[in-house]
Amino acid sequence: MSHKPDDDNRANQLNPNNDAYWESRGEDGRPDDWETRIELEE
Repeated sequence: MSHKPDDDNRANQLNPNNDAYWESRGEDGRPDDWETRIELEE
């Protein structure tokens, strides 16, 4: 049995360039200033 869909979802939720990352954090999708937000988190 393949776990690829679960693995893909997890990878997407860890990738700030992906809408799933932002949606899993309560946003409607990737914001226009996502790069700035990521820099501020580091």
